[in-house]
Amino acid sequence: MGGGGQLTESGEPGSRRGGNVYAWEEVQRHCHRNDQWLVIDRKVYNITQWAKRHPGGIRVISHYAGEDATEAFAAFHPDPKFVQKFLKPLLIGELAATEPSQDRNKNAAVVQDFHTLRAHAESQGLFHAQPLFFCFHLGHILLLEAMAWLILWAWGTSWTLTLLCSVILAIAQSQAGWLQHDFGHLSVFKVSGWNHILHKFVIGHLKGASANWWNHRHFQHHAKPNVFSKDPDVNMLHMFVVGESQPVEYGIKKIKYMPYHHQHQYFFLVGPPLLIPVYFHIQILRTMFSRRDWVDLAWSMSYYLRYFCCYAPFYGVFGSVALISFVRFLESHWFVWVTQMNHLPMDIDHEKHQDWLTMQLSATCNIEQSRFNDWFSGHLNFQIEHHLFPTMPRHNYHLVAPLVRALCEKHGIPYQVKTLQQGLIDVVRSLKNSGDLWLDAYLHK
Repeated sequence: MGGGGQLTESGEPGSRRGGNVYAWEEVQRHCHRNDQWLVIDRKVYNITQWAKRHPGGIRVISHYAGEDATEAFAAFHPDPKFVQKFLKPLLIGELAATEPSQDRNKNAAVVQDFHTLRAHAESQGLFHAQPLFFCFHLGHILLLEAMAWLILWAWGTSWTLTLLCSVILAIAQSQAGWLQHDFGHLSVFKVSGWNHILHKFVIGHLKGASANWWNHRHFQHHAKPNVFSKDPDVNMLHMFVVGESQPVEYGIKKIKYMPYHHQHQYFFLVGPPLLIPVYFHIQILRTMFSRRDWVDLAWSMSYYLRYFCCYAPFYGVFGSVALISFVRFLESHWFVWVTQMNHLPMDIDHEKHQDWLTMQLSATCNIEQSRFNDWFSGHLNFQIEHHLFPTMPRHNYHLVAPLVRALCEKHGIPYQVKTLQQGLIDVVRSLKNSGDLWLDAYLHK
């Protein structure tokens, strides 16, 4: 084989499609924008052209260029046999028999044990959804929407009732956010098409956002959580420095876009209040127009048409804009605190090429289970299980959690569970710690 190159049976490089054998060294060379290979179940695929047509977006699949994507492939695709028809034309060979199945010295025992755990969860039916669970969840969202409007219709638009209406709408929006998350991860229906349709309905018509924008952004987060330049959720646009390595890098380079040693204080002003009302809204509109995603735009506009038809008679156009802005303000606080308490205090760093279990556990933690925590977070208090099995229906997370914990204990991988209060406190604490690291590096290195 020699020097990580490719060989066929005749010894001529590249002489027949799919019959080549490769070393990891060769595969890892193909990790550039215009030259991308990856490995799934020891088979080597050239995804250079396919990446542009990948339904989950070009970036999420490109993050695994030059790597073993077997575990990520299993995590994201509930029907691997269906996907095989797209993979077959991309096949260019397989790993040489002398090559390990895992790249970059990943722990083969951890990979195998996690594969066994996933197979056990599948055999126990933990990837099968309960339709009534999601029907009731959708029903309580629609009931909240109706209740908010009926309060104004029956009793008027006083400040007190307007505030009550805003809170109810914010609850409905937040819960719709968790529900669209379920459909977006294909965790409700066996047929992916039904998940896609309901996803567009919930995120588009019930929330006014874009399904494709969410998919392309959120799948990157799952593929490489808390990895700089790959997880968009840790792209802080220079507003914050996070983790332990980035603050030091900024400090050494004397980068000071913001007074980062005060970021745990100004976070309350620019983080929770502005993420959804400002940043996400701008990003969603820019994405839909730049990609000419007219279907998602139509779904989004249907939400605003319905909203203004319902509330303009009470408040007028400008009053209705003020109302929805305040609702987004409340929803944004809810969303930021729930999503950040599972990730921000955890390890945030550059690519380490870890196996799926180790990578997800280093980037996520759980919040204690209770009926309130389950409802409040959309079951994302089981963030570890959700990241390990993103297509698993959320009502089954508590069933697989003890198995995941036992596997982590076996291999000495930390499995963190916090109280809700501790999770919220740790968000601020982690920002302060990162800010202190930046200040020390900025002043003394």
